[in-house]
Amino acid sequence: MINAYEYFKNHPKFNKLVGNDFLFVEYKCPLNIEDYQLWIESHLITYVISGKKDWITSKKTYQLIAGDALFVRKGAYITKQYLESDYCVMLFFINDNFIKRFIKDNPTFKRELNYKKEHNQIFDITTNDLFKTLIESIFQYLNQGVEIPKELVEIKFKELLFNIVLNTNNKEILFFFNSISQNTKTNIENMMTENFQYDLKIADFAKLCDKSLSSFKREFKAYFNTTPSRWLINKRLEHSKMLLLSTDLTISQIGYECGFKNNSHFIQAFKKKSTITPNKYRILKKEA
Repeated sequence: MINAYEYFKNHPKFNKLVGNDFLFVEYKCPLNIEDYQLWIESHLITYVISGKKDWITSKKTYQLIAGDALFVRKGAYITKQYLESDYCVMLFFINDNFIKRFIKDNPTFKRELNYKKEHNQIFDITTNDLFKTLIESIFQYLNQGVEIPKELVEIKFKELLFNIVLNTNNKEILFFFNSISQNTKTNIENMMTENFQYDLKIADFAKLCDKSLSSFKREFKAYFNTTPSRWLINKRLEHSKMLLLSTDLTISQIGYECGFKNNSHFIQAFKKKSTITPNKYRILKKEA
């Protein structure tokens, strides 16, 4: 899977503004790309200028058209583009450090939290005319053809966040910002549970949790009493059994949905764990 943040940051062809903890990008998606899997190590605000696209999580599909905006938490996703029209979008990548500073510098946005609350992976952003005017001003800076000072880019980014959190319809995003500012560590369990079905490397999961590979493995073992690799295999196989009994997906489709590299890898892992093939498991359980 492509790390979208690194891809946009390092590819020379994109029109972008880069800061220490943020990145603005103007992106026009090629019409020959329909379904696409990606992961992002920073959170993302996406605003559609033209075209239509779906952002797909395990729980919900978010359909976007021109004028729509989403706040997408760092993690792995599937997107689907509709090929009848060009898709142009403004992307605003933002990391935890920027959000923490924003809340710290603006204490009126601090909120009491329910720590048992599970946050959505994606939040709809309610926009207004000021939000769209701000997007247009950033778009103009991108197209000036001269290097823009990072200080000005940061001001624009803060203005964007102010616009979002001052709108009471976006209160869930503000609560999520507070959850970041009040927790120094990314919750490993939540990150793994939300993204286990995607074909990510262990190093990718470590980056999503803001940890070095060695500290991630060490903390993972202490929390789960197993290695990340073994946990992922077991979690994916557990999920595959649910899909085998509750859907009509083919064996190949189920393996793909559960994050296995290919069909033979899925069948081999399933048989090693359950002593029978996925298809035999499905037949026996439905006959029982």
